[in-house]
Amino acid sequence: MSGNDPGMDMTILSALAEPKRIEIVELLRDGPLTVGEIAERLGLRQPQASKHLKVLSENGIVEVKAEANRRIYKLRAEPFQALESWVKSFHRITEERFDHLEAYLRKLQNKDQS
Repeated sequence: MSGNDPGMDMTILSALAEPKRIEIVELLRDGPLTVGEIAERLGLRQPQASKHLKVLSENGIVEVKAEANRRIYKLRAEPFQALESWVKSFHRITEERFDHLEAYLRKLQNKDQS
């Protein structure tokens, strides 16, 4: 999230902060869909769905492929891999802190027994 981690960018979370965009991502998790299919499944008008898809596309979360007169959207793996890596970094920090706490408690326990 910070400038220190080039793999994770605030724009990913910002783009996903809108509930309808999360719903679109969850739909696309099961496979590619057209704008019309997305709009229909979410009860949106097609221009609304297109607007959300444009934000997701501009932020690299989805990619679009033109097929005849249809535009088919699918998720890109990279943003989710970056998000997963970012979340795991917190898990490592938490584990390290628990390890330090455990060592500290053992040290205290040993002092009390002396």
